[in-house]
Amino acid sequence: MSALANPRFRRLLVGQSLSTFGDSALYLSLGIWAKDLTGENAAAGMVFLCLSLPVVLTPFAGHIVDRLRRKPLLIAVNLVAGLGVLALLRVRSEADLWIIYAVALGYGLSFILIRPAQVGLVKQILSGEELAGANAAIRTVGEGIRLFSPLVGAAVYTAVGGHTLAVLDALTFAVAVVILLTLRVEEGAPTPPQEREPFRREIMAGFRQIASTPLVAFTTVAVAASFAVIGLLDTVDFAVIEYGLQRPASFFGVLMSVQGAGGICGGLVVATMIRRYGEARSVGAGLLTVALGTALLTTPFLPVVVAGFAMIGCGVPWLVVGYTTAWQRSTPQQILGRVAAAADLATVGPQTLSIALGAALIASVDYRILLAVCCAVLTLSGAVLLRRAPKLVTA
Repeated sequence: MSALANPRFRRLLVGQSLSTFGDSALYLSLGIWAKDLTGENAAAGMVFLCLSLPVVLTPFAGHIVDRLRRKPLLIAVNLVAGLGVLALLRVRSEADLWIIYAVALGYGLSFILIRPAQVGLVKQILSGEELAGANAAIRTVGEGIRLFSPLVGAAVYTAVGGHTLAVLDALTFAVAVVILLTLRVEEGAPTPPQEREPFRREIMAGFRQIASTPLVAFTTVAVAASFAVIGLLDTVDFAVIEYGLQRPASFFGVLMSVQGAGGICGGLVVATMIRRYGEARSVGAGLLTVALGTALLTTPFLPVVVAGFAMIGCGVPWLVVGYTTAWQRSTPQQILGRVAAAADLATVGPQTLSIALGAALIASVDYRILLAVCCAVLTLSGAVLLRRAPKLVTA
């Protein structure tokens, strides 16, 4: 990971990791907090709905990112988000539940701005050859954080309450702001208003860029098709635990830790894979690895299922980092925010729909049939991508 030799990237990674830790620790606890106030599972569900609703605004977020300098935008968003979290200090009773929802919605809005702005800033700091290592480092650190930060957040919430957790999260935003303030980046001026295209064309520029680049276009189709079934696993995993392994639902945490460990292992080698075999082959290998892991979940044997979760965890960084590096390398800086937004929408959109579909089907369809469908789509996508890989190169 040669990107880690760059002191500016290391500083940015530290700031982003601290912010991610605070976010991950808090957002799960917001759901617990909402349920504690009301006694209703629906209240907790509303928290996660508020977190995900801003996804529909992703193209507009990408447009905003491309019209402003990325570093000042990141400073402003982190500052506003940190101050917004402190609104949780006013939560005392069920009557204040709306504050939790408002903070969750604000979180969702900050996510769709921070992600494309960070992608642009990373490309500004590093050369094209270093991007795979940078994306691998970001993904690997993120997997490590997701292993334990929700547990830390829940423990802090249980021990000292949500108010203290909110203050700690606000501090992580403050640290991220300080690190960004000390980061030296020379950014070019955004496109002047008189040189911009009509608003509708501006909004769609990210999708046009993806469609015009063979590597990115073909990989996007394969990844989008795969995420259209990967979301099924969010529901099916619980059926695997209940009916396959005959374990309590709490065992889900153990399997997520296994998957997270697999994600760290996958993240450590993905940069080397991309350098040797290219983005398309790395994504294809990731899809086939996730497909094999999914197939292993159909068995009732614990060691086999554990291996399946580890393989899924390992394969996801290969497909995510490979895909991200493909569009990041081939995209001009001035439209990178909109391409990042379009790429995110191409994955998050199908995944969200498949989560809803899985929740609707799990009561009437055997979970092994859903796993078979998931495995088939992943295998087909990966195989087709590997076959086309020699003809696809980074622009």
